[in-house]
Amino acid sequence: MAHEPKDYRRLVGECRGFLSETQLEAHFELYEGYVKKLNEIEEGLAQADRESANYSYGEYSELRRREPVAYNGTVLHELYFENLGAAGGEPPAPFRAAFAQSCGSWEDAIADVKAMAASAHGWVLVAHDGNFGGVRSHLVQSEHHVGLLPNQTILIAIDCWEHAYFADYQTKKTAYLDGLLKHIHWPAVAARWARCEALEREIAHVGA
Repeated sequence: MAHEPKDYRRLVGECRGFLSETQLEAHFELYEGYVKKLNEIEEGLAQADRESANYSYGEYSELRRREPVAYNGTVLHELYFENLGAAGGEPPAPFRAAFAQSCGSWEDAIADVKAMAASAHGWVLVAHDGNFGGVRSHLVQSEHHVGLLPNQTILIAIDCWEHAYFADYQTKKTAYLDGLLKHIHWPAVAARWARCEALEREIAHVGA
């Protein structure tokens, strides 16, 4: 089944004063490109010769090697756009407590996110850790796939590539991050966190 790009134009109004329409439209176009490439790769895989797969070069092999770039480029952008919204609102209390605990305090956890964003091009992901519990923030670099940890449910995705902010902020990434943290759509984070809590309860029930 072909993937269809989602419509996030609500953000033009909700992010006014933080991200311009020019900036957002350029970002939507880039996201739509990943969706297109994901479709092309999946179509190619359905027809590629698996018998010719090898480490050096082969159509099937190359498609599989590029698949994570298009897949993660699609999904991470969707998570990012979905957790943006109008300024205001408060983080859900259970998430706030777990996020604060990850670094000792809410302020330290925010500072950690900003430090990761300053460390490299890529994505900063605040996630529920399905391996050890609680919240773990981590940095994904390269082409959306280096540093993506296993068994994590993303709660907040932050695009730290220049294409996410350059039209409005040029090299002022810190100003972009300050604005972004004021425009987190907390209902989306709350829904993601609730799904994690439900899964933890289910796992605990099965193990009881």
